[in-house]
Order: sequence, then structure tokens, then C-alpha cells
Amino acid sequence: MTKKLCGTNYPTGICFIVVNEFCERFSYYGMKAVLTLYFLTYLKWDKNLSTAIYHAFSSLCYFTPILGALIADSWLGKFKTIIYLSIIYVIGHVVKSVGAIPTVGNTDVHIALSMIGLILIAFGTGGIKPCVAAFGGDQFDEEHTSERTKFFSIFYMSINAGSLLSTVITPMLRGDVQCFNADCYALAFGVPAVLMIVALVVFIAGSGLYKKNPPQGNILVEVCNCIGFAVKNRWQRRKYQPPRKHWLDWAEEKYSKQLIQEIKMVLRVLVLYIPLPMFWALFDQQGSRWTIQAARMNMAFGQSFSIKPDQIQMLNALLILLFVPVFDLIVYPLVGFCRINITPLRKMATGMVFAALAFGAATLVEVNVVKTVVDPAPPTECLLQVLNLAGRNVSVDFSGRNPFPEPIGYLKDPQKYETLPLGSPSTILKIDVTRDGRTSNCSLMFHEQKAYSLILTSEATEIQCKLVEDYIKKNETGNPFLRFFNMLPGAIEITVGDVTFDIPSGQMSRNMSVEWGRYPNVKCSLQSGACPDLNLGLMDFGASYTIILREESGNISTTRMEDVEANNVHITWQIPQYILITAGEVLFSITGLEFSYSQAPANMKSVLQGGWLLTVAFGNVIVLIVAEGAGLAQWKEFLLFACLVLGVCIIFSIMAYFYTYVDPDLLNKINLCEVEKEENSCDDMMKEKDMHLDEKGRSTRL
Repeated sequence: MTKKLCGTNYPTGICFIVVNEFCERFSYYGMKAVLTLYFLTYLKWDKNLSTAIYHAFSSLCYFTPILGALIADSWLGKFKTIIYLSIIYVIGHVVKSVGAIPTVGNTDVHIALSMIGLILIAFGTGGIKPCVAAFGGDQFDEEHTSERTKFFSIFYMSINAGSLLSTVITPMLRGDVQCFNADCYALAFGVPAVLMIVALVVFIAGSGLYKKNPPQGNILVEVCNCIGFAVKNRWQRRKYQPPRKHWLDWAEEKYSKQLIQEIKMVLRVLVLYIPLPMFWALFDQQGSRWTIQAARMNMAFGQSFSIKPDQIQMLNALLILLFVPVFDLIVYPLVGFCRINITPLRKMATGMVFAALAFGAATLVEVNVVKTVVDPAPPTECLLQVLNLAGRNVSVDFSGRNPFPEPIGYLKDPQKYETLPLGSPSTILKIDVTRDGRTSNCSLMFHEQKAYSLILTSEATEIQCKLVEDYIKKNETGNPFLRFFNMLPGAIEITVGDVTFDIPSGQMSRNMSVEWGRYPNVKCSLQSGACPDLNLGLMDFGASYTIILREESGNISTTRMEDVEANNVHITWQIPQYILITAGEVLFSITGLEFSYSQAPANMKSVLQGGWLLTVAFGNVIVLIVAEGAGLAQWKEFLLFACLVLGVCIIFSIMAYFYTYVDPDLLNKINLCEVEKEENSCDDMMKEKDMHLDEKGRSTRL
């Protein structure tokens, strides 16, 4: 007999299961929150490849639950399956964390360790996904159904709590802690690894308190065997035997009529699942495309507080905790009060519409976000800006090509890059620079599709030209880029936050990422003497700055040039799309699970659970294909997904219109009646069934 908590009907072992689930979900969502930026900034993959690998991993996490269920039900049992797969899970986290340490091997080693770690994590998290909740339910006696229901409420609260906390904390560990002179991904992955170790230890610690049921076989295997036999039997005998009412009836020689009837009912629901992956294709982009979008937005709240681009994902976990009671206690009763007939399938279709609206909102945001992005030059052309440090206004001519027709002012911040035609992949251009009627000449090599700064300085009566290649891409983490050009007579060292710049005289420093914020008192040191603090002003999100250091009246003067414009769309504009997608999740996901469970016999619910998880897996496959194959601008891709889910919604609505609801209370009785063919006793029951179906069509709740 299992021990109870403080005289209640709650088994003591569920405490260990709930803590285990909280830690496991923290480790999974915490690792996943920073995964896209890890691909972009650490492995240096482009946005499309990063998105594709992110969704390939997500897809694998939802394919592997089928394997976990088979292992648990057919071989090891739930307890041992959770233990063994959790060990694989921990190993995956450790390997992933080691791969994020820059000193461990080269880039190929980092990629290999990352992929191995993600595959192990996918098998671990996916394998235990169908086991932990079911194992918790097994701890209760059959008569304690209300306690079991409350346990599942606490269980799912622990999932959301782990998700919410991890998506806030791990991005802070990544961005606020510096290790190896960069964002600390090793720590951001290491903490989830520790939490998974804690989850495993806690689960093992409760071993003596659990009720451990032996494996009893997996119904999914039997269903697959029955379907396979029916197809094979029909193919072999259809030529010399009369046709049967349903193709599954060809399995009657080997399988019971009750099993065949139950499979028919399951297949009716699984057919409805066919359009569902498109919703998940949109929903799961919160961690990929929407995070990339957030990194190109202004994330400041006031002058002293900002959030990380990968933290905005916590809105979904926060809103789901708010929306579930709001929909149950306010929205659905109001709909019922207005006598609007909204069936479960109509709720799901409405959820798809909300997802389409969310991506419509994301499209509008993206159109405005890209206005601050500098587009690369086309082939046989390059981008150029001129920094005039020559003391007075100058005019510039490029061998007859003249993208700068007006004189360029002294220390004037260029408004934008101009396109310079080259006529070939690379060429040497003669540049004529005129100041005060006197012309100086210089020749410089330009390459296509590059961006350059032409720096003009004065030496006696001559103009000196210096060409510097620029980095025009915005920082993938959203932080600003900064560099210095030193016009002082000696070298200077400047420390901005945690970043140190060593700039020889007459040279441009490296372009380096610094934290967002105001820098009124930046420390510096000169070889020739004391160096007063420098005021650099605000280093804003998404911008690239060039600071000109020059001597003026015996002091160091700083002039700031903005090479790439700062992000001017605030991240709060993402809130509407998160509200819409979360509302869609409540309508689609929760309703879909309830609907699926109510439309199949009790022993077939695991089959539908597996089918539901597969819709999530295939949804991520859709994103993978579009990200790698479509090659569209991001706003066009968002619009494409919005249109696709609307089209799928129409198809799903047509399928739902022809679907006949089954009353869950009569389902098993009807199955038994149809199998035994007790005609006299069935007639009244079938009439009762029709009555319940008619009532179901008018109801708003299951």
C-alpha cells in the first residue's frame, strides 16, 4: 500500500514526480530558449540554417514519444523507461554544454558535439514525455479520481512554471554573464544540465514510494498490426472474395470485431488530424523566427532596463496561465449565453484563424523592422560612405562615377551608404578629392558586394585616403557594434563595459559588440600621459557606431558616426502577435486534446495522443522545408504562413462540417452492442445515441 500525504488520498510519491517534471521542463525550455541565438552567434550559421536545425530538433522531440511509449508499455515499464532515458537526456545536456566551450576543439568539434547533444536530448525528452504524466496517474487508486484530476492540474502548472522561469533566467545567464570574452552559452546550457541531473536524482529518490505497474503491452502495436493485416488480406483476397463494407473488415479473420470497430473510430479522428500540422508550423516559430525578429527591435524600457531577445518567449507561458481561466470562466460562458453554436472543431478552426492573425501582425512588424537594415550591394557593385576628417568640406569623384554629387561636410555623419558601380567583381578606382580648389589623387581596390568607409584625412596640403571594410549586418543578439578611429598622435586603450579596444595612431579598431546603455564615463589610457574619461553617449540596440578620436584644445574630443541605424521599432509591438498566438493555442491545442480524448474508446486514447504529437512533429518539418527552400524575404514568409493556415482552416472546416460527434458516455456500450449484434437491445441504445449526438451538435462544451 502506497504512503499518503498527511492523511489525504494523495500518494507521497507524487511530490517527487511533480518536482522532477518542473526541473525537466526548466532544463528543456531553458536550453531551447537560447538555441536559435546559439546557432547564429556561436556557430555562425545564417538565419535560414539556424531556423531549419531548430525545427529539425523540435520535430525529433515529437517523433520520439512514440518510441518511448513502445519501450515503456512493451518492455521496460514506465519507471525504468524514465530512468534510462533520463540518463540519456543528462548525457545530451552535458555534451551540449561542452560543445559551447570555445576552448574545446574547433568549430567542427563544436558543431559535432552540439548535434550529438541535441539528438540525445530529443530522445530523452521525447521518450519520457508520454511516461511521466501517466506514471503519476498510476500512483492513485481507481476510486480517487478527483485527487488524480487535481494532481494533473498541479502537474501541468509545474510545466508552465518551469517554462516561464527558464525562459527568463537562461537568457540572462547567456547575456549578462561573460565567459571566454563572449556570451556565456556554456553556462546557459550548463544550468539546464544541472537541473536535469536534479530531476533524475529526485525521481530516483522517490523510488521506494512509487506504485510500479508491469508493462502490459502497447495498443499502438496491436492497432498497427491490425491495419497491416487488413491491407494485406484485402490485397490477397479481393479478386476471389466479395467486397466488404469497410476495408478494415478484412481483418476479421484474425482480430476481434470490437478492436476493428474501435480502430475505425480512431481513424475517423486521425483523418481530422491531417490539416493540423500547419497550426504547429506557425506556433513553434516563437523560438526561431520571432526571436530573430525580436533581436532587430528596440528592447529598452527606460534608460536603465532592457530585456533579451530570447526572453520575450516567456510571454506565451505567462499568457497561457492567464488565458485558460479567462476562456473557461468568461469567454465560453459568454458565447453560450449568446446562443452561438461553437463546437469543439469550430473552436479549433477559430484557433487557426487567430494563428493567421498573429502572423499577419508579425508581418506588419517585420515590414517596419527591416527599414533600419542595410541591404547588401548587388553583384558588380559595392556600398560606400565617406568620413571627412580633412578639416574642411571636400568633393569626391570616382573615375567619372559620382555617387556623391554634393560636397561632403567636415565630420558630417553620413546619412546612408551609397551604391558604387564597379563594372566587375573587383576593380581599382582612381579617386579625385578636391579641397579649397586643390585636388589630390588616390587609387584603391574595391570588391563587389562589400561595404566600405572611405576615410579622408589631411596631411600638410595633401588629402590622404584610407579604405576600411565595414560590417553592416546587425548584431544577432541585438546589441550595438562599436569601433574607434584614432587621430591622436599616440596609441590609446579604451574600455567600454567589459570590452577593451587597443587603437594605434591613425588606425581603425576592430568592430566589437558592446552592451546596450549609456556610457558617460568611459575609461581610457594613453602612452603619452593621463587620459580623461570619455563620453560616448547612448549605444543603442542594433546600431553600428564609429567614434572619431581627435585632439582639440589639448583635450580628447569624440565624434560619433552612426554607420547602421539603431532599431526604431519597440519590442512591445510583438505583444499583439503573442496574445493572438496564445489565444489560438487555447482554442486549438487544449480543445483539440479534449476533443480527441472524447471521441475514442478508453483503451485507444494513447493512440490518439501519439497521433496528436505527430502533428506537432510534422508542423516543424513544414517550417524546416520553407526556411531552407522558399528563399523569401522574412515578411513575405510570415505572410505565406498566414495564408497557408487560412487555407488549411477552410479545408479543416469543411471536414469538420461532415464529422459526426460521438458521445463519450455511450461509446463503449455502442461498441459492445455493435460487436455482439444483439439486435433487440441495440435498437433503444442507438436511438439514445442519436439523441445524444443531436444534443452534442448544439452544445458549446464537451
